[in-house]
Amino acid sequence: MNVFTLERGTAPLLISLPHDGTRVPPAFEQRLTETARALPDTDWHVGRLYAFARELGASLLIPQYSRYLVDLNRPPDDEALYPGRNGTGLCPVQCFDGSPIYRDGQAPDIAEMAERRERYWQPYHAALADELDRLRSMRGRVLLWEAHSIRGECPFLFDGRLPDFNIGTADGRSCDPQRQARIEACLAAQSAYSWVANGRFKGGYITRHYGQPDAGIDAVQLELAQRNYMDEASFAWLPERAARLQASIRELLVAALL
Repeated sequence: MNVFTLERGTAPLLISLPHDGTRVPPAFEQRLTETARALPDTDWHVGRLYAFARELGASLLIPQYSRYLVDLNRPPDDEALYPGRNGTGLCPVQCFDGSPIYRDGQAPDIAEMAERRERYWQPYHAALADELDRLRSMRGRVLLWEAHSIRGECPFLFDGRLPDFNIGTADGRSCDPQRQARIEACLAAQSAYSWVANGRFKGGYITRHYGQPDAGIDAVQLELAQRNYMDEASFAWLPERAARLQASIRELLVAALL
């Protein structure tokens, strides 16, 4: 079963898009609530948003299946990323608005969760680790860029309105300080978008697990507010907004790679 696509580049940059997938097996879809069938918590269009990165020589790792099946950015033991806060797990049962993903009695049991982890989660992470090793062996040091997006207002997960750009480096542990400083300087030099580093989003499992600056792997998560490139109600792509945002993301990646 092909659960992801990997496009290999030559630059010391791997872009992982773990929540871009939208495929769902038919039998799985039948178990979902009407709201969940629309897959509202997808990181909509991030693969399209980062299409330009191929011109930079980046590798791209893109899943095929929805995060509702299994969340590739959660720990395999399902430990909470933000203890004490609302969140979603390895095989989530709640949407980002707190409503149920499954119809009554249809949520997965422990055995099914383990099967999904083996079928979908493990292959993605094996490919991610292998590609990081390949790029590091070629270039000496590699940047893992975790590409994400989310609705700008989501009361179940956070208060208020999310900044446009949300950089996460596990409070500085997953990224070399000089690289992070270049990223922040690039954001500070522009005025079009609001931003924060290690605010509500500090990086998920992938950022925290694979970011090993002392071993030559810097990991950065960028959580984008979706309002800047799409209509959050209909999930429609907005070309003019998206083009402006893509230019800013390109500048950020170029600064990070210096």
